[in-house]
Amino acid sequence: MKAFVGLGKLVALLFWLAVLANLLHPFAHPFATLLKVAGGLILLIHILELLALGARLKGRSSPWLDRIQVLLFGIFHFLSLPAPAKEDGHA
Repeated sequence: MKAFVGLGKLVALLFWLAVLANLLHPFAHPFATLLKVAGGLILLIHILELLALGARLKGRSSPWLDRIQVLLFGIFHFLSLPAPAKEDGHA
């Protein structure tokens, strides 16, 4: 599982580098537009993940760094986090 998460983060990083390169020096006609649209949609999905699963980050030592990593890597960062501690239902 650790190798899968690491590979996913690497692919996500390469994607964001391609989006950044496209913004600095646009690619050929159809690819530039497609990459901008894909980058915007992926960013929107990562923001939705952050809103939906952001409560898991509140107890972390550096929640802002975790939020940035969620924006970059999405679910791959959540998969690399330790499981949240289960609360005991007894009073």
